[in-house]
Amino acid sequence: MKVANTRNLHGHVTQELGVRIVSGALRPGDALPREEVLAEQMAVSRTALREAMRVLSAKGLVQARPKVGTRVREERYWQQLDADVLAWRCASMPTADFVQKLVEMREIFEPAGAALAARRCHADQFERIEQAYKAMEAASNSDEWAIADLAFHESVLVATHNELMISLFSVVETALGSYFLLSARKRSDFNYSLPYHRKVFEAIRQRQPEAARRAMQQMILDSRANMTGKRRRTSA
Repeated sequence: MKVANTRNLHGHVTQELGVRIVSGALRPGDALPREEVLAEQMAVSRTALREAMRVLSAKGLVQARPKVGTRVREERYWQQLDADVLAWRCASMPTADFVQKLVEMREIFEPAGAALAARRCHADQFERIEQAYKAMEAASNSDEWAIADLAFHESVLVATHNELMISLFSVVETALGSYFLLSARKRSDFNYSLPYHRKVFEAIRQRQPEAARRAMQQMILDSRANMTGKRRRTSA
């Protein structure tokens, strides 16, 4: 057997199998091939394969049982907020259902975060928000826009001075980054939501918590409409 020459064999296997599972190529209840067969198929050692299976099991994606073998678990057992699981879901064109759930999560914490930022933002934190906003203004393509968009939302949550909220962002950062990029790529005018970002930016600058909350809520609703092909009208 030719073994893959990588620095992290079990990481390679974990990634490949993880993507197969969350994309639906391997479905709940599916049995994985026997260890020796799967190791041969993936060109890795059985030791690397076992380590990968331990990682996938810890993330809730697979379960090994005596005389039954290793099977893919139902989605309700997955560690949905695990950074790898989120990344794999977003890398494999997320389903409409997953996008909807991500939007619902954003609706819960981002408007409240914008309101807190308007109350608590320090000068240096506002400067970071402003820098991110200006990077969005200057973006020449959807990739640049998505990077600046993510920085904008992160800087708003950092300005809340709420460590739990900031930690929540770090958990969903990969998913949000992919979501922002997908949203931008759906339209030729990738910066269509800039007016909403401007409203959030101005509300924070003027210390207007409720205005910041409403603007962020409107932004999220507009983004969801764009992803579903039912875009709302954006007002400056």
